[in-house]
Amino acid sequence: MSNHLNEALKQFEAAEANLLKLERLWEEISKMLPSLWGIVIDGVSDEDAYREKAMTFEHIAKCMPSIDGYKLEYAIVDGSGIQSNNFDLHELDEPTATMAYDRELRKQGEILGEYRFRFGVKRRHLARQHLLDYVQDIELKLERLKKTAATLEASDSMPDNEWVGLKHSFNAINALLGSSMSPPDRWGDLSRHLHFGLRQDFDDIIKLDWPAVKRGLERSIYTDEDPIPVAVSDLGELVASNPKGEVVTELKWENLLPKDFERLLFNLITETAGYENPEWLTHTNAPDDGRDLSVYRVQSDKLSGVTRYRVIIACKHWQSKSVDLPEVSTLKEQMTLWEPPRVDSLVVATSGRFTTPAVHWIERHNQSNSSLKIEMWPGTHFEWLLAQRPALIAQFGLR
Repeated sequence: MSNHLNEALKQFEAAEANLLKLERLWEEISKMLPSLWGIVIDGVSDEDAYREKAMTFEHIAKCMPSIDGYKLEYAIVDGSGIQSNNFDLHELDEPTATMAYDRELRKQGEILGEYRFRFGVKRRHLARQHLLDYVQDIELKLERLKKTAATLEASDSMPDNEWVGLKHSFNAINALLGSSMSPPDRWGDLSRHLHFGLRQDFDDIIKLDWPAVKRGLERSIYTDEDPIPVAVSDLGELVASNPKGEVVTELKWENLLPKDFERLLFNLITETAGYENPEWLTHTNAPDDGRDLSVYRVQSDKLSGVTRYRVIIACKHWQSKSVDLPEVSTLKEQMTLWEPPRVDSLVVATSGRFTTPAVHWIERHNQSNSSLKIEMWPGTHFEWLLAQRPALIAQFGLR
């Protein structure tokens, strides 16, 4: 990771430290404000303290950076006139005016709340850009440590040189999460086991902690809360304009990077009924740096009940070449890397096509006695699937 990321985190941390100061100040200031709905006509409870805290608030607020052009506005009402205004409103006896003035008194809280929301959105966006890289890094380190762990007793310490690197990646993820993203399940357990660093702690990390943490992090990475830009202000007017032309069914696969294609597949299986527990798989020495997906396909039968089949999806975002027989044959042999548990189906998913030899080989394989079935998902298949999921087409800019 570059120093630019560390500098960005530093700026976010400084902004959040100031934001926390402002939130605490506003909590103290708001407690000094009178209720406008009582019989007693009061001003602020301590005018000197109110003025000092308001000035401190304004001083810190001026240092807060904008977020996509949104600037933190200073809107604390001068305390010297609150009592007289309260008296006038009491004499007027107009609930609507009282409500409007009460909201004006507390407007700073609304502004602060919106700034906090925008801050959280941007902080999560920064974290998502880098979390997956650290998730992959931990996955590879754990895979390498399995060989070392096999030679140790339960009470032996894991080797420091490799364990330190694992803790560094964990701490980096912790720093990226910050306060804007909730830590996943078993995060505390993982931290504790990393601290003690015994072989038995490694076993717990592999079997219990990391699978749960990894699933939680992947959900955080691929739950996008940012809106998709819409170029029109009124959809009714758009329909009324009676737009003409051909419907283009081909998707702009060239707009995606390989990681985007993998993310699209992850979102697709996550949002589709009948699929559960999706997760990433990472080859220790993947020749194309690709990642496979593991998911369970759930089928329900009224007589035999529910059956779960383990499916591995191999992602091939290839536009310049088609998936050929050697690639499919290699993928089939690699399925043993992901067992146990048993792999029931291999899905070869590509944004391009399959060659004729590959298609014929897969068809013959599926007619054999092999327990592993192979499915082909070419780009045309995705066009059909995504036509029923227009939100994903928009999210990934495929139209």
